[in-house]
Amino acid sequence: MALDLVENISGGPPLQGTRITLSRTAAHLNVLFQCEDSRPWATLTQRNGPLYQEETVEVFLDPFGDLSCYFEIEVNPLNTVLDLMLRRIGRGWRKEFAWQCEGLETSAALVPGGWTALLSIPFAALLPEPPKPGSIWRANFLRIDRPQNTPRELSAWSPTLRNTFHDPTRFGYLEF
Repeated sequence: MALDLVENISGGPPLQGTRITLSRTAAHLNVLFQCEDSRPWATLTQRNGPLYQEETVEVFLDPFGDLSCYFEIEVNPLNTVLDLMLRRIGRGWRKEFAWQCEGLETSAALVPGGWTALLSIPFAALLPEPPKPGSIWRANFLRIDRPQNTPRELSAWSPTLRNTFHDPTRFGYLEF
């Protein structure tokens, strides 16, 4: 299944487009991001660094559907990974960096006109059993683009209509 991301606040077309392609195996959810980008860049190479301060693609998964806990996995153009779990606490979110997406495989590459990132996310890192046919998860697929000399642009599969991605009530529904 292929989907195009939209600008997160307006829901309109972004300045630089992003297409995602989803597939699955018995053990993995695979997400391919194809990012149009006139100047892809990143500097961070340390795992769990603040990738969101640069250019990155992100996957938010809530297999429980409870809107109070979800997994976040990011990859930048240098193939650096940030993976964490977020839990609702009061009116905010606690970031749990102790969670690691065990078995995660990623790749990123510069390509003509942009960059790509492929994430192969093991279901076993999220739940004891893979989703059965018909299972529904809450999810979002996202991109932070930081073109030179212009403000950042947030793109999403299911736009939050705010200047943040962290609103699970606006996540889409992913049916297996």
